[in-house]
Amino acid sequence: MSDTDRFQRVIRSIDEANSEDPNSEVADGGAQPKELLYGKRMQRWVEELDPRASEALRIAARSQHIRRWEIPRGDYPMDRKGYLRWRTTLYAFHADRASEILRAQEYDAETIEHVRTLLQKRNLRTDTDVQTLEDAAALVFLVHHLDDFLKRDDIGEDKAIDIIQKTWRKMTERGHGAASALKLSPESTALLKKALAG
Repeated sequence: MSDTDRFQRVIRSIDEANSEDPNSEVADGGAQPKELLYGKRMQRWVEELDPRASEALRIAARSQHIRRWEIPRGDYPMDRKGYLRWRTTLYAFHADRASEILRAQEYDAETIEHVRTLLQKRNLRTDTDVQTLEDAAALVFLVHHLDDFLKRDDIGEDKAIDIIQKTWRKMTERGHGAASALKLSPESTALLKKALAG
């Protein structure tokens, strides 16, 4: 089995896991499992940002939200502490699920640990792969989720601007360049400009 075959087997296994998501999102003319769609979008953006992305980075992108629905946000207190606990738990959960798939395909310990580092967002300011993953997540949010986010009853303009500003601060200059070239809706474009002018 070639390395390419093994990589494709891992991607298929991640997609199979995410295909079980009971939540769906409409895209390309039909409803698709939400996290399956998210993983594909993440990998596309990572490869757009870094055409020479390593296997570990591409695997981390595809598995960024693997089986996320199994740990709902509602299981944790709806405050900042609860959110941080939920997010930390998810990071470890995603790393564990991805590691199981990689071990089943006999990946080496170093690659598995790199994927774990990426999925747990360790060394964000110093690891270029973690930064690429963070840029990709921000771009997926801006392109595919910002419009729906702005329609939520619990999100006012001030809160939306605050979230966009925090997201922008996590991104690299390369991520900023990609975001600036996006064709967003008029509403999202106006809010993004307002957020970045603040």
